[in-house]
Amino acid sequence: MRQSLVKIHLLNWTVVIGSLGLCLLLLTVRLPGLELLGIAPNWLLIWVVCWSVKRSMVAGLLAGVTLGWLLDGMTNPVPTHALSLAVVGILTARLHKTRYLQEDFISIALIIFGMTILAEMIMGWQFAFLEPNLSLDKFVLTLAHQWTYHQQRALASAIVSSLWGPVVYYPLNRWWQHQSVNTN
Repeated sequence: MRQSLVKIHLLNWTVVIGSLGLCLLLLTVRLPGLELLGIAPNWLLIWVVCWSVKRSMVAGLLAGVTLGWLLDGMTNPVPTHALSLAVVGILTARLHKTRYLQEDFISIALIIFGMTILAEMIMGWQFAFLEPNLSLDKFVLTLAHQWTYHQQRALASAIVSSLWGPVVYYPLNRWWQHQSVNTN
């Protein structure tokens, strides 16, 4: 019995790490039909939402920070993606714990849409804070410029990510439901 339980947990972690690897691979691939205005889905944000919707805020935080560091390793680490993905993980877990939204495709798509907008806003704020020695009026101008630039990017990213979100959520959710039945 114990040996089969170990095999189940090992298989579960294989699926989790495999799905993460697939999302990391999809970040580097630009396939026709996956982009909107040249912007691809935020696959790691989608994965963090899928993971956090059934877990605690600490698990969402750890997933967000870890995947943010992985994304920082693949891209420019300044500004960091860990902050925005950590906030997404915490808030998604919090939304689920307070039962504001149910677990269905539409709810997951709405969560991904909102969290993508939030993550892009956090990235925009980080870009605004990168400018050294800004006076308050120049900081407000920089923030306004960043928001103008990030508005189109955030909206396009939110739309395309929320459309592709259920494609990641459905198989992972089915797997985790299957695992919870098998381990109980």
